[in-house]
Amino acid sequence: MKRKITIQTFNDGVISVYSIESVDNGSETLELKQKNLRFNERTVGINRYYRAKQDNVEITKVIRTPRLQKISTQDVVRFLNGEQYYIRRIVPPENVTPPCWDLSLERVVHDYNIN
Repeated sequence: MKRKITIQTFNDGVISVYSIESVDNGSETLELKQKNLRFNERTVGINRYYRAKQDNVEITKVIRTPRLQKISTQDVVRFLNGEQYYIRRIVPPENVTPPCWDLSLERVVHDYNIN
């Protein structure tokens, strides 16, 4: 039996992805890795929410982006409105084209400065 393939669109907005870099004075700043990455907003499911709670993580958003090799759970996502989120989990959804990632995000409490 052939599986149904879902065509994914990324029409909900644009984000940028940053790595966290240490500065000489001991503070941290954000360094741009990927600019103008389109996304589709997803629902934070109850299973995902409680699984994250067990790890003391507060997942507040889930987005789907085109698959890039540069993204990691050490990175920060910044939305056009300036909100910053840690990437806490990266999952490749099945039966979706083009290849993409589901990113589970946790809001950054104190925003980083951007280089």
